[in-house]
Amino acid sequence: MASSKVYLFDEIAKHNKTEGCWLIISGKVYDVTSFMDDHPGGGEVLLSSTGKDATNDFEDVGHSDDARGMMGKYVIGEVDVTTVPTKRLYVAAGLGGTSSKDDKSEFLIKILQLLVPLLILGLALAARTYTKKE
Repeated sequence: MASSKVYLFDEIAKHNKTEGCWLIISGKVYDVTSFMDDHPGGGEVLLSSTGKDATNDFEDVGHSDDARGMMGKYVIGEVDVTTVPTKRLYVAAGLGGTSSKDDKSEFLIKILQLLVPLLILGLALAARTYTKKE
């Protein structure tokens, strides 16, 4: 490791741009700014993992042994784990989180999903009954 400096989460979270991109993976802090253009998934993937513990994001992708070996040159220190929030404070629009308005519209959609097929079935039965020749 290049340094054993310990960084606070708030300091790491400020580095969330193309000009300065730091990630937290398994308790270590990585400055991946110089790797942004070379990352196979693109720089946007790295930027989306800033401001949080990116360990799960990194592990879920299933990086190769070569990729894991490359990480050593980007380590700049460790994170003070007591400063990392247990829950993400900010959720980007459309990526999660709910509001009461969302709950109401979800409820309305579920009701409509039940009532519309019943209405169609009722109309079909009525049409069949009244158009039936005797």
